[in-house]
Amino acid sequence: MSNARTIIAKLRKRQTPSRDELNWFARGLADQSVTDAQAGAFAMAVCLNGLGDVGRVALTMAMRDSGSVLDWNLAGPVLDKHSTGGVGDCVSLVLAPALAACGAFVPMISGRGLGHTGGTLDKLSAIPGLSTQLSTAQLRDVVTRAGCAIVGANAEIAPADKRLYAVRDVTSTVDSLDLITASILSKKLAAGLDGLVLDVKVGSGAFMKDRQAASDLADALVKTANAAGCKTTALITDMSQPVAPALGNALEVAEAMKVLTGQTRGKLVEMCASLGGVLLANAGLAEDVQAGADAIAAAIADGHAAERFGTMIAAMGGPVQFVESWPRFLPEATVIREIAAPASGHVTAMDGEALGLAVVDLGGGRKVESDELNLAVGLSDVVRLGTQVTRGQPLAVVHAGRAADADRAETALRAAITISASPTDKPNLILDRVG
Repeated sequence: MSNARTIIAKLRKRQTPSRDELNWFARGLADQSVTDAQAGAFAMAVCLNGLGDVGRVALTMAMRDSGSVLDWNLAGPVLDKHSTGGVGDCVSLVLAPALAACGAFVPMISGRGLGHTGGTLDKLSAIPGLSTQLSTAQLRDVVTRAGCAIVGANAEIAPADKRLYAVRDVTSTVDSLDLITASILSKKLAAGLDGLVLDVKVGSGAFMKDRQAASDLADALVKTANAAGCKTTALITDMSQPVAPALGNALEVAEAMKVLTGQTRGKLVEMCASLGGVLLANAGLAEDVQAGADAIAAAIADGHAAERFGTMIAAMGGPVQFVESWPRFLPEATVIREIAAPASGHVTAMDGEALGLAVVDLGGGRKVESDELNLAVGLSDVVRLGTQVTRGQPLAVVHAGRAADADRAETALRAAITISASPTDKPNLILDRVG
């Protein structure tokens, strides 16, 4: 008979619990038979001593199986993407419908903002009437009709992870390769995926500032997901600047809509094509990665991705005419202010985390879990690295609720952007590929 004390004692002695023991512990997390104290001790032991490759796979699958695992019977492969978090990252809003337009089905289980990074569910909450909390039956219906759905995990999906994550957050055990891997993948694998691509970000706007740490996480995620039977590849991507030139919930939805409706392209399309190309090639929907990337770019350019997005929004309770009239549905800030460059030169560095925290301070992110968001605030038209600017030229536009908030954001933004006399090389968006 398994019990929490025996499992924790094994971990303390640097022994790996068996698959059956980890299955028992995950069920105990889900049904509350494992106490908070035991969950905290388990998390700390894993954080300090690790599980190894075999134990990491076993814990991931045990947490996946602590709730429902979706089983699909659709006309195409079930695919998804996960990002480890960054700023200006509204990729999911464009990629999910583009994949659907290319013949995939995308049940994308996403999260809310964490720290300085924005959350996809918070961005979607800027669309009036839309609900991201769907039952399993509702999720199936939206995916069948639109080809994609971007939703939060319901109580049936990986309940062990929800419990363990809350414990990790208050016991300083978030920073564990094994626990991060199991947390991310348990929810994704519970969605019944045929294929997954991981966007592991590194740089000033990411959680991971170190290239080696990002590589280690990418390797652990890919090995674990493939061992669990889900064909997975990771791209390590640059986060030395925002992906899109906007940070903030409604503002990032606006950037996604500009891309989907053909008003702009830029790095957001490049990122979607790179990630989607891998997924389509791995799933057999494209001859190779380049052909897959071309198909994603074409689905965005010809409006088919926008059509899928509009169907998804309406099916989730949002406006029926959102794609056609999106500017009138999104909230606008009270104070809108251009921030001028203090000197002429070249933009050579950007503190992405500082920019993200400026948005949090404006009210666009949470300082405590109970905070209500101001969905209209943030930064837009953020200058790109490598740009040559003249004194007085706008570096960004602040969207705030009050003038005093805009003042603080202006100070933070000026400190976060470095202007130098000499130019610098523009960073590559895709740094490496794992798997």
